[in-house]
Amino acid sequence: MSIETTRGCRGCGAGSLIRVLDLGKMPAADHFPKLDEVGGEAEATHPLAMDLCPACGLAQLAEDDTVTAEPRGVEPRALRDQAADALTRVEAAGWLRGGTAREFGSPHGGSWLPLLAERGRTETETRDYTETETRDCTETEATADVVIDCFGIMHEPDQRAAFARRAAATAPSGVLLLQFHSLHAIVTQGQWNALRHGHFAYYTLAVVQRLLADAGMTVATAWEFDLYGGTVLVAAVHTPTETDSSPIEPDAAVAAILAAESEMTDPEVVRGLQRAADRQARALRSWLESETHSARRVYAYGAASRTVALLYLAGVHRGLLTAVADASPAKQGRRMPGTNIPIIAPAELIAALPDRVFLTLPDLLSEVRSLWPELDGRWVVDIPEPP
Repeated sequence: MSIETTRGCRGCGAGSLIRVLDLGKMPAADHFPKLDEVGGEAEATHPLAMDLCPACGLAQLAEDDTVTAEPRGVEPRALRDQAADALTRVEAAGWLRGGTAREFGSPHGGSWLPLLAERGRTETETRDYTETETRDCTETEATADVVIDCFGIMHEPDQRAAFARRAAATAPSGVLLLQFHSLHAIVTQGQWNALRHGHFAYYTLAVVQRLLADAGMTVATAWEFDLYGGTVLVAAVHTPTETDSSPIEPDAAVAAILAAESEMTDPEVVRGLQRAADRQARALRSWLESETHSARRVYAYGAASRTVALLYLAGVHRGLLTAVADASPAKQGRRMPGTNIPIIAPAELIAALPDRVFLTLPDLLSEVRSLWPELDGRWVVDIPEPP
């Protein structure tokens, strides 16, 4: 069905959007209440749905009335390793230009600037604008030869303005390196709980091309990574003017990704996320009930934002899942939003010697297995489908 909205598409401004995923009301994924905190914001729920723009193809958060701030998590080793791998590939391909760098950060933590410093790039000084300041994206922006955005731009409600600002920050002969979680991976792998409050956009490469083109930039090449099931890093440069004699042609890597994701413009294909949500919630609930019936104690690891929606949709409580361990001190001693399940430190998880540990973020498997060999044989990544 089409949803008429006064807001319009966050990317192109079109007013008619198509609802492809509706999770109803969910607790805010960035507000982890204290264990003894009840009522008010601690128990509040908020609409959580994804719309698809038929005009430009941008999948986007339908609305967001949450106001809480996300506790900063601990950057996992998988993310650090991927950043190092990415810059190695970018440098080998000749895309690390000039001598200055700038980064648009992400609330998920981590930074590529130290890696760029090792490669001789100096950070460009920038001004931070307050939420109450009005900023015109055509205003003079401090530029850098290499501009980085790793999973940051999706947190911007106004996508057109966000892309314009990153283009303005890129020096005339510089390069913008922008990494995003691929909508193709999200849909084909049923990663419906990638949808969360505060994440305003979900991209295909085709959509990123359009948004960058509107900002006067062209995608020259792209790299794919297995992180989060599938992420894409693009290298974009300013589009040559009419007086330039050498237009930029996207390479074969770009063409291959565009071909693979071509079905992502079909609302019925993207609606597969709704079916995945219902199926995974049923499977988790059924598995936890079976484990509890067999007197096996189940814990989880990873109080990530995407875990919030899964536990809430499945109706999980402390009687089924004893606790969720997480490495972030900011989350320890609190509870999972919308549940009575406590968040504990990894040391408490080890001491408990659980029968099963449900790993909510599969990318962490190698890291947690090396950190805590005491839990070998207890990790569960794939929840079995109910009979």
